[in-house]
Amino acid sequence: MKRLENKVAVITGGAGSIGKTTAKLFLAEGAKVVLVDLKEDDLKKAADELQGGANLTYCVADVTQSDQVRKYVGETVKAFGKIDVFFNNAGIEGVVKPITEYPEEVFDRIVAVNIRGVWLGAKYALPQMNDGASMIITSSVAGLNGSPNVSAYITSKHADVGIMRAVAVEAAPRRIRVNSVHPSPVENRMMYSLEEGFAPGHAEDAHKSLVATIPLGRYAQPEEIGQLVLFLASDESRFITGTTQVVDGGMGVI
Repeated sequence: MKRLENKVAVITGGAGSIGKTTAKLFLAEGAKVVLVDLKEDDLKKAADELQGGANLTYCVADVTQSDQVRKYVGETVKAFGKIDVFFNNAGIEGVVKPITEYPEEVFDRIVAVNIRGVWLGAKYALPQMNDGASMIITSSVAGLNGSPNVSAYITSKHADVGIMRAVAVEAAPRRIRVNSVHPSPVENRMMYSLEEGFAPGHAEDAHKSLVATIPLGRYAQPEEIGQLVLFLASDESRFITGTTQVVDGGMGVI
């Protein structure tokens, strides 16, 4: 039997690298999947690449708006009848600036997407999730430590841990597990954007410097994050809740 046979999964940030890759893994393991993202063109492209047929659909939504969060939850239940897995994954990186120069409007947008979006997702998805379901929240190694010039991102990813821990306790009577995943730098658009911010015009130098902090000597691949999410989504993780699951190539030990 496939690991997610007969399960329904919602993935926010579904058109991004981690969301799309995780959707591919979920579909291969028998899940029905709803992708959620901000732009329809991006969702259509992702759906075309995934070729999930009747087991895949998508919903355009801004995760910062409660009416649109209720919409994607409602459309999931309408399409597939339930929610067994909620990958609360949407997030943005902002800019690279010291806190004294950090634009307030960028800070506000990061808080809206990375904190409010995650909180609203939990608020409105939880009542529709089956007993024994799983919620996985994407944080970051930035949610467990500090780093200069990305204070807004650091703040938001620490806050996601707080949401995870609170909801894990609230959801436990229904056997709903809630965990966060904490990737190191990943080979994707977000990290390439941050590299350019760390070293304008010399992103390759920033890349080398970051790789030097990872004992395994490279960035993570999106699939390696998705594989951890798949484990947490499956019944194999049925006694794991309230945890910070790190996938960082050893970055946290040095």
